[in-house]
Amino acid sequence: MNKKIVHDALILFAFTAVLGLLLGIVYGITKEPIERVNYEKTQAAYKQVFENAESFEAYAGFDKAAANELIASLGYADELLDAQVAKDASGNPIGFVLTVTAKDASQSTITFSVGIQNDGTVNGYSITSIAETPGLGMKAQEEKFYSQFQGKLVDSFTVVKSAPAAANEIESISGSTITSKAMANGVNACIAYFQNVLAGGVTNE
Repeated sequence: MNKKIVHDALILFAFTAVLGLLLGIVYGITKEPIERVNYEKTQAAYKQVFENAESFEAYAGFDKAAANELIASLGYADELLDAQVAKDASGNPIGFVLTVTAKDASQSTITFSVGIQNDGTVNGYSITSIAETPGLGMKAQEEKFYSQFQGKLVDSFTVVKSAPAAANEIESISGSTITSKAMANGVNACIAYFQNVLAGGVTNE
């Protein structure tokens, strides 16, 4: 009986070792392509909200913990993930791209990047992760909705159910007010961080 237990244990150990080796090989093969895809996806999102930028560099002063402590103190439940400096062809800083996760959507979180020029003008947003209801919340990806945020210099956005009467008003997606407010809140969190930390831009290094 003891010999059988030892025999079975050795077989299980060998199987586990081989499986672990195979998983390690697969990870090594797929790691770089996955990283490349993720990089290209984020770069595309940055470019969408800053079309006139030639390059993007991580903002050296970004402290994720401090950033989220700040926006939480201002009443936002969103999470800032990253800050990039947008630069023109000459390497001059022309604004920022902030990536945020909105946590108050109707189905799940929504992650998107927001472009903000040095003077505070919002270029718009680009969604990289969303799982809202098809035909409703997913319309946050459509131009009819996201274009309302473009080219606006405001302190914050407010969602309304009728035609906007002011520059800071965003008409809600029909039947999806929760998603609409989640997007507006996420953009507002980015604006708040910009106004408190980034206003005035950065000098060219």
